[in-house]
Amino acid sequence: MQQAHHRIAKYSLGQVVRHRHRPFRGVIFDVDPEFANTQEWYDSIPEDVRPAKDQPFYHLYAETEATYYVAYVSEQNLVPDPSGEPLDHPEVMEMFGDFEDGRYPLMGQLN
Repeated sequence: MQQAHHRIAKYSLGQVVRHRHRPFRGVIFDVDPEFANTQEWYDSIPEDVRPAKDQPFYHLYAETEATYYVAYVSEQNLVPDPSGEPLDHPEVMEMFGDFEDGRYPLMGQLN
């Protein structure tokens, strides 16, 4: 009998990360222990760069120089953001406190 095992997420809520191959960075606001999006979304990723499903996937408030959005990214495609700079994404301040020491603290219990 095969046992399902979940990897421990490398990154945490409030941490600022950047995409390994794409020009955006973001703050993590949720983590799925493994892929939990639609098959259609997964199939839309080019096969040669499609990540494995059995790894943590992160929900990010993401930004580029031109826009803000929510991204869903596999752990293998994230790296810590070394800039030490806060994000400008408007939704960040709804969930997190002020940027401090390279990360955002959670605001506490959400209503």
